[in-house]
Amino acid sequence: MLCKFKKMQGIGNDFVLIDSFSEPLVLTTEQIKYIANRNFGIGCDQVLLLEPPKDDESDVYYRIFNSDGSEVSQCGNGARCSAIYLYDKGLVKKQKMIAETKSGKLVLKINKDNSVTVNMGIPKFEPKDIPINYEKKMKNYSLRLNSENIEFGAVSIGNPHAIIFVDDIELTSIEKIAIKIQQDKIFPEGVNVSFVQILDRKKIKLRVFERGVGETLSCGSGACASVVVASQRGGLEENVEAELRGGVLKLSWAGEGKPIFMNGPVSTVYDGEIEL
Repeated sequence: MLCKFKKMQGIGNDFVLIDSFSEPLVLTTEQIKYIANRNFGIGCDQVLLLEPPKDDESDVYYRIFNSDGSEVSQCGNGARCSAIYLYDKGLVKKQKMIAETKSGKLVLKINKDNSVTVNMGIPKFEPKDIPINYEKKMKNYSLRLNSENIEFGAVSIGNPHAIIFVDDIELTSIEKIAIKIQQDKIFPEGVNVSFVQILDRKKIKLRVFERGVGETLSCGSGACASVVVASQRGGLEENVEAELRGGVLKLSWAGEGKPIFMNGPVSTVYDGEIEL
């Protein structure tokens, strides 16, 4: 089977987007892993499958597959790429659209500068919503890793996130700590782990280790989660810039019970075909 695709990226978080509007497409786990393989396939952090909407309110049903073949519920940078893809291809003819995911609906808006703003929804803090195996909501959760206690905040932005605050993210052994947290049974569905350095009240710096992928150059939902948890601790203003290894995202959050908004650039890398 010859499959057409578009390779896109949002500040270094890269994706293979596939149109399943025109012709329904079912991909196996092995095919997804092959597409995502940087040595033998195309190479990407996630494969995005764009399908017809399942209801009259939505414009697209947006499916996200990690490079290990697992399907996940949310990807903010991928949502931004999807908006440009759908509009440029004429599959959606308006610049403000609704994308349905496994975890709910996102509102995507293409701006005049071709950046995309995403309403990522209302962050969830209850343990059952994250999910995390705790009976009650905590400001700081804790895990014993080797001889050290690791404290972190936890939130769902449509997918689970653990947020660890550090003095210098460049001096942090991100992979070692992230893997141990991800393997712990405290997170029954796994977790994305962000290491956050607060530069000032309007800017943070972070690195993200995504479940099923590893460390990525950027993670939109990870940036949202980091801003939310840092804001709850009184450390940030409403409008914040998040500096990731691949670039900068702009985020806005008015507080608990309110949705968080993310804005950033996207670009097309190339179009191609792959034999599956």
